[in-house]
Amino acid sequence: MAKRRPSGDGMVRKRKDGRWEGRIVVGHKDNGDSIFRYISAGTQKELLRKLHQSIETYRGVDLREESGMPLSQWLDRWLEEYAVPSVRPSTLEGYRGYIERNLKPYLGDKPVGKITTEDVQQMYQELREHGRQEAHPRYGHRLAGGTIRRIHGVFHEAMDAAVREKLVAKNPAEGIALPKKQTTPKRVLNDSQLERFMEAIQEDTVWHDFFYTELTTGLRRGEICGLMWLDFDEAHGTLSIRRTVHAQKSGRLTTGETKTGTGKRTITLPPSTARLLAERKSKSYSEWIFPDPLRPERPTNPGSAYIRMKTLLKRAGLPSLRFHDLRHTFATHALAGGVDAKTLSGILGHTQASFTLDTYTHVTGDMQKRASEIVGDFMTELLGDDLRPWENGENPARAAST
Repeated sequence: MAKRRPSGDGMVRKRKDGRWEGRIVVGHKDNGDSIFRYISAGTQKELLRKLHQSIETYRGVDLREESGMPLSQWLDRWLEEYAVPSVRPSTLEGYRGYIERNLKPYLGDKPVGKITTEDVQQMYQELREHGRQEAHPRYGHRLAGGTIRRIHGVFHEAMDAAVREKLVAKNPAEGIALPKKQTTPKRVLNDSQLERFMEAIQEDTVWHDFFYTELTTGLRRGEICGLMWLDFDEAHGTLSIRRTVHAQKSGRLTTGETKTGTGKRTITLPPSTARLLAERKSKSYSEWIFPDPLRPERPTNPGSAYIRMKTLLKRAGLPSLRFHDLRHTFATHALAGGVDAKTLSGILGHTQASFTLDTYTHVTGDMQKRASEIVGDFMTELLGDDLRPWENGENPARAAST
């Protein structure tokens, strides 16, 4: 016979199959009826332990009736109500991909209010082992640790919103053990490679100006594709970065705001780039600085820029790069050339100079050579041309000690 325990353990009873079952009130429906959470265990002692744990979890929480909706329904709602108004189209497309490919197949049918940390941990483990639908040459069907972390970021945001909406008592994505972040060495073009790439673009009359501007400004791909002539101040030689262009899977191009608040910025162009754009402007009949070569009323498609870059790299006999590596190349050579981190941070649109230093500095062979020459010049100036005077017959250190 069911009974209410005075200690606040909830309703407990022994079922006909011998297991113990209890329930606690975790919220209320729109009509005022209680929403119960049922818990079972093999023994009364184990049940009471679980009940105490659940009571602490739901203390001060009054879940809404919608906590019973499937996770898939909540994720769709979160996308429309929370993500759409606040993220860029390309970011939103990534969110949708993670939700449809990874989250819904594993937990989509489970009520959002009943998802546990254990459920989430198990899901990430399954995704790590079998999350890739098509086998990858290197990873097979395994998902890389970085991908798991990005999926987690989306899910964590969605469940934070669920807590605020009183659909869950706490975020089940908290306290999850995630794969270690694997940092792939960033690739940059060294001095000789950069020279070869510049020679390759010199022969490309359609794309030369685009890639020359990229290599002398370090703009993000969407930013350079989104440049309009109203952004170029010819008199002062400056360029204002105000928007980005994104290509959706459908092929449709959309424009949006820059990646961060500091992404909106005005940069001073190198004189050669300012002259190049001024000459280009005098011959242009499009509002876009770099219009689509076939449809000048439209901006250049970021995907087309990537494909052309690959072609030029291959033509120059250079290793394959991501488009973002051109940005790395600009930043690394700028720092090596003496541009201070604070100034470079402003050019790149970063919020902090420390991020610029941590992310965009790479020691190339050319930089090591220059460093050794600097040290060599310093030691020569300090000790004279003969850096090893003891070869003349006497060790100066030993002589000094006598």
